[in-house]
Amino acid sequence: MLALVCAVTVSTIYGIQPVLGAAGEDLGLGEGVLGWLVAAGQIGYLAGLVMLVPLGDLLDRRKLITVLLLLTAVGAGVAAAAPSGGIAIAGLALAGLFAVVVQITVAYVAVVSPPGERGRNIGAVTSGVVIGILGVRVVAGTLGELTDWRMVYLVLAGLCAMLALATRLTLEVDIHRPRARYGQLLSSLGRLVVDDRLLLSRGLVAFFLFASFGTLWSGLALPLGDAPWHFGTTEIGLFGLAGLTGALGAARAGRWADQGLTPSVTSWSLALLTASWLLIAQAGSSLWLLIVGVIVLDFAVQAVHVSSQHLLTTARPDQGSSVIGAYMAFYSLGSALGAITTTWAYSARGWSAASLLGAAYAALGLLVATSTRRFAALPKAQQPSASVSATSR
Repeated sequence: MLALVCAVTVSTIYGIQPVLGAAGEDLGLGEGVLGWLVAAGQIGYLAGLVMLVPLGDLLDRRKLITVLLLLTAVGAGVAAAAPSGGIAIAGLALAGLFAVVVQITVAYVAVVSPPGERGRNIGAVTSGVVIGILGVRVVAGTLGELTDWRMVYLVLAGLCAMLALATRLTLEVDIHRPRARYGQLLSSLGRLVVDDRLLLSRGLVAFFLFASFGTLWSGLALPLGDAPWHFGTTEIGLFGLAGLTGALGAARAGRWADQGLTPSVTSWSLALLTASWLLIAQAGSSLWLLIVGVIVLDFAVQAVHVSSQHLLTTARPDQGSSVIGAYMAFYSLGSALGAITTTWAYSARGWSAASLLGAAYAALGLLVATSTRRFAALPKAQQPSASVSATSR
């Protein structure tokens, strides 16, 4: 159920992408500014990471998840009913603001999981995020073809409301004994990013990782809808299945993290990510090469993402929500950057320029991971093998 919560809420951020052209035409937005429809959710998400996620270290997460799901439904409803581009952007930003329920959920899972199973469980719940990000492309593309883009957000609003009821009835109460006030937690976030080299290094990796990811998925509808393919939203949405295949193939990343393999997994995954753009760049001439490139890209992104979250929650088990919120702020900024720059690059120089941009982001992520590899080594007492041994005793 928690994986489903993650899938549906994150869909409110990414559901606009396969119907981007139709939404822009309906709302009277030009091609050069379409990226703001995608970036709105990421900007709202960034604000939520800073303002709302730390609440997970203070409040009953069951109640918090329920309330945030209801508010996400409100944002999706505003987007669905928007009469203009400005209101649509505001609704998408509102939905993104409260969609940080995903991070509350991941932190909840990290806290309740036995040390030796934390990576596997985070990977399982995070798979819901991937299903949402990529699966919504298939669903949204089909709904956009059969009805219109607004139906996508009406459906998501209804699902969020139903899941709010389900979590309220089924999750156990999450009892917290706050050691700090909300204001203190907020002020500590900045110090956490500056002082914690592990968090800063993994955050910078996430920034470039998701800038590359956002470059693909925010802009792919443009070349596929253009010559020579002229695909509709249904066909464009089906490419999400390729990404889903690759991302779910990285489900073992959590188990690799439990074995202490995070640094090496990060390095070779980012190398794969960079190489995948050689195939993705062929979108205008070969769909098969594009599909293979999409599978490789999403495999690499998911492997790095799961590994990073496992590493950070293991290093700071008492600040699960705050540390994930800070890490995901880098994710959100990177995704927004990818969304804005890919539509700009495509309108200026076509898909080859957008692909070069995506490859550059991936290469920068690899450079950061390589140069900060020493920070990814946990103290022996915090390493997965040590936790398992202590638990068995």
